[in-house]
Amino acid sequence: MNLVWSCSPFDALTPLQLYQALRLRSEVFVLEQECVFVDPDGFDMQAWHLMGYGSGGELQAYARLLPAGVKAAEPVIGRVITAATSRGTGLGHELMRRSLHECKRLWPGQDLSLSAQARLQAFYANHGFAPVGDEYIEDGIPHIHMRRSATVQS
Repeated sequence: MNLVWSCSPFDALTPLQLYQALRLRSEVFVLEQECVFVDPDGFDMQAWHLMGYGSGGELQAYARLLPAGVKAAEPVIGRVITAATSRGTGLGHELMRRSLHECKRLWPGQDLSLSAQARLQAFYANHGFAPVGDEYIEDGIPHIHMRRSATVQS
């Protein structure tokens, strides 16, 4: 799948980009996964927003990249999503590869962490993440904290 990718800090997002990101996040997390929570959680303004757009300008993939010290001691990859119409194409893996590339560019030599839905633990393990601690419930869904050492080769 050929997408046009951008990675921008909050202040560089256009109103349309912000709308598309919040809409896709709501479609997936709130409607599809039936999680009732406030998605704009105060961290977006400190984040970099990785977005993959289809040929018609529709947002197909998104991840939020937070610097160290915002949510954890290390940078955090979060809000990792692909549009329902793009699932099964390998786009999720491309999104993670690009997320790792951007984190390495923005914060070289730093470990990374994420809060994975437990059912996706193997997916993230394929990208060098290892579980840390026990499963926990977040927004009604089992999750596990995962970490990736800066020494893991991409």
